[in-house]
Amino acid sequence: MLLPFLEEGRIEAGCDEAGRGCLAGPVYAAAVILPPDFHNELLNDSKQLTEKQRYALRPIIEKEALAWAVGVVDNVEIDKINILSASILAMHRAVDQLTLRPEHLLIDGNRFKPYRDPSSGLAIPHTTIVKGDGKMMSIAAASVLAKTYRDDFMNTAAQQYPGYDWLSNKGYPTAKHRAAIKQLGTTPLHRMSFNLLGDGQLTLDF
Repeated sequence: MLLPFLEEGRIEAGCDEAGRGCLAGPVYAAAVILPPDFHNELLNDSKQLTEKQRYALRPIIEKEALAWAVGVVDNVEIDKINILSASILAMHRAVDQLTLRPEHLLIDGNRFKPYRDPSSGLAIPHTTIVKGDGKMMSIAAASVLAKTYRDDFMNTAAQQYPGYDWLSNKGYPTAKHRAAIKQLGTTPLHRMSFNLLGDGQLTLDF
């Protein structure tokens, strides 16, 4: 049973990311502020939903949320600052775009860097929640948006780079994806700081 809020009467934004473990493509994050009476039987951690369910939920979340936004950090930035920092930065970028200022941030996971409101310079308090996408409605909603928007990107990228099976693996390190990297080399979307072949080598020289 997902909880509607951590503290009643407070404007809370749930934040989650998608694509952290991928070998290619950006990391996406979303921030969502839901109304206190929001309810949807289908809403859950996006990993527990089918692709069809996620895409069915997205327009509902976007229509009924008090505010929502998506932030992106591309693979070049990921290689420069590391994936943890990039995931947090993507969340910050999502919160930057919210049309309603949250009073508190609910973060999926156990790591976060304080977010400062650009207008006031003040940090917005946050709470990290391990497996929060399966506990809080707003984080679950953010997980759905982050996942579907990232999937949209990778589906488009798959047309440009058809040999890597991105329509199926979305950039994650499957055997087929790694075999394609070994055979075809890397694309401009691959994360060169990652162990692309799964053999302990962090970078490739093609």
